[in-house]
Amino acid sequence: MSISQKFTQFCDNIKISKEDLDIISDRYRKITRRINLEYWGTDSNTYHSLYVGSFGRDTEIYSSDIDMLVQLPDSIFDKYNKYQGNGQSALLQNVKNAIEKNYSNSNLKGDGQIISLSFSDGVNFEILPAFSLDDGSFMFANSNLGGSWKITNPRAEINAINELNNRCKGNLKKLCRMVRAWKNYNNADISGILIDILCYRFLKDWEHREKSLEWFDWLTRDFFKYLSEIDINQSEWYAMGSNRKIVDNGYFQYKAKKAYEASLEAIENEGKKLEWSANQKWREIYGTKFPQ
Repeated sequence: MSISQKFTQFCDNIKISKEDLDIISDRYRKITRRINLEYWGTDSNTYHSLYVGSFGRDTEIYSSDIDMLVQLPDSIFDKYNKYQGNGQSALLQNVKNAIEKNYSNSNLKGDGQIISLSFSDGVNFEILPAFSLDDGSFMFANSNLGGSWKITNPRAEINAINELNNRCKGNLKKLCRMVRAWKNYNNADISGILIDILCYRFLKDWEHREKSLEWFDWLTRDFFKYLSEIDINQSEWYAMGSNRKIVDNGYFQYKAKKAYEASLEAIENEGKKLEWSANQKWREIYGTKFPQ
């Protein structure tokens, strides 16, 4: 197979299946409908909700954790903002009670800022109740340390990813998913949001960002070289689009260097027409989803 064929098959192999997407969508609509019935007086299964996190950015490869935001009316904010003590905790409990009308309490728990809903197949929905602000961002409850309100702007992050992905002819989201496969296979200590930030920063300036999958051997080589050279002392980052501060103390540079070195061997083997040897090196980086 050519480089293009190998990486096309690999990228297809790591995408979430249509069957899983259908299951996720069905659960998402049911949760949305429950929120709308409880707080908006409508049975819509589409209004007032938004996929967020890596699933919302379309950079995820597995369907174990699904982040969603549910918008509540401003009157609910006014009610809980007037509480004398930790209205944020009371708000989360209220939303948890609403969702509990559809799901067993044993599958639900509040966790600081979100309500976690676990399903028997291992998929976990993390539901963030929030209030829309005029600039397109959202205010959400943080029940930790006595309670506070925080701001998030997931649409700005989604829009930034989509805009660069379009300019790169789909290569940004492919790279984000490929790096997740590397992270999972090699147990690299790096968060999903930091993967997306670093893929975004790298590809924004990579001279071959609009090239076809025939260039993904070089993309692999150059990205992991970039990743391996990041300052190990840096722990604060800012998300594309929203400028949200991310704290990540993970040490991933050593494993990134090993991936870079494996990519050099893979490229050399490709040049010598040693396809099986090349593929084993690609699989050292990306795991068993990469074709043999």
